Amino acid sequence: MQINISTRHGHLSQEAQVKICDKVTRLTRLFERLTAANVTVDLKQKDAPVIEIRISVEQARDFLANESSTSVMAALDGTIHKVEQQLRKHKEKLKGHKAAALKHQPVQDQSEEDSE
Repeated sequence: MQINISTRHGHLSQEAQVKICDKVTRLTRLFERLTAANVTVDLKQKDAPVIEIRISVEQARDFLANESSTSVMAALDGTIHKVEQQLRKHKEKLKGHKAAALKHQPVQDQSEEDSE
């Protein structure tokens, strides 16, 4: 998965970027088909940074979440939580919409087939 981290109105330390990268990488344990993650950190308001995460998934729409909090890491945790919920819901939809297998379809009686 390719991870892009960009910052508006300020600069993030290398340590903060590594932590963000680690937390976003953990999303692959929920859903394996993640292709890219774009993380935008807006530091316009020093006391309330805003983090936005856009996750690209194979054969699905992009997932988007944003959060504002008192610190960058608290905002990141909130945003990660929102994206996890979206990925879980998407994965549940994929698993719930499968066609019924042959073994679960009703069986025709042999006597009905012979009489025809």
